Amino acid sequence: MLKGTHCTVRHILATDLNIFLPLFNDLSTRTEFFSNLFQSPEALRKEFALNQFATEDRELYVIESNDGNLVGIISHFKSRTPISREIGYRMFGSAYSGRGYMTEATRLLCHYLFRNYTYNRLELLMDPGNIGSERVAQKNGFVYEGTQRGGFFINGGIRDTKVYSLLRSEWEAQYQK
Repeated sequence: MLKGTHCTVRHILATDLNIFLPLFNDLSTRTEFFSNLFQSPEALRKEFALNQFATEDRELYVIESNDGNLVGIISHFKSRTPISREIGYRMFGSAYSGRGYMTEATRLLCHYLFRNYTYNRLELLMDPGNIGSERVAQKNGFVYEGTQRGGFFINGGIRDTKVYSLLRSEWEAQYQK
């Protein structure tokens, strides 16, 4: 468990499933930047029983506010090279946006990944219109690298993708003083 000032990033527990699954699949909490695809609750339960949403390829966590609410998810997963990892996240509704949860959760996960693995590069990919996600990247020291044209397919349309990255050396300079 990764404990911050405003939230905790932790693995999903069996006792969370009845709350987590409806939040995960609630299309009304997704903005235009996220797919409207959802998964069968039973398929998700089977995956949880198999690996608790944690494999070598990806690991999914919940973000829990200090008052015990599940406010979002954050994950890390395989990227283009063995020493890179991509981070993805989503809030469970606009009521939790703008409170610093995602900025802190991303910072906690970056610290965890750089301290415990040999990754040299962490990446955040986002829709160019997702200003909130871009602020999370910037507040955590990620550097804008450019825009991949036509990099996402979301809700029937092709979208560009902004790419931000944080290198181990940049993280060390920022946090290991």
